[in-house]
Amino acid sequence: MPKAEITWADFAKLDIRTGTIQEAVVFEKARVPAYQLKVNFGELGIKKTSAQITERYKPADLNGKQVLAVVNFPPKQIAKFMSDCLILGAVEGDDIILVQPDSPIKNGLPIG
Repeated sequence: MPKAEITWADFAKLDIRTGTIQEAVVFEKARVPAYQLKVNFGELGIKKTSAQITERYKPADLNGKQVLAVVNFPPKQIAKFMSDCLILGAVEGDDIILVQPDSPIKNGLPIG
């Protein structure tokens, strides 16, 4: 079911950027299986996030993978881990498929 309509101004508030996963490890303290990721966003630096993408991906498969993420959310504490971005993915039941560029591009580019 579609969500409520938003305005262009609402969309413009999102800062979605390209990044490359540099590290992926199992998030042992997560209630739902997840990984802790470190993502390089170029000039924006390295940001951390927790991602529930264990159905489709193994940590070794994620290293070097380019992704899209919202980088202007306030930090969120998950167990004893601070997440400061949100990786984007398509949700199909318990499976999440990462949204990613179809060819290598520079880290930190804005999506609009």
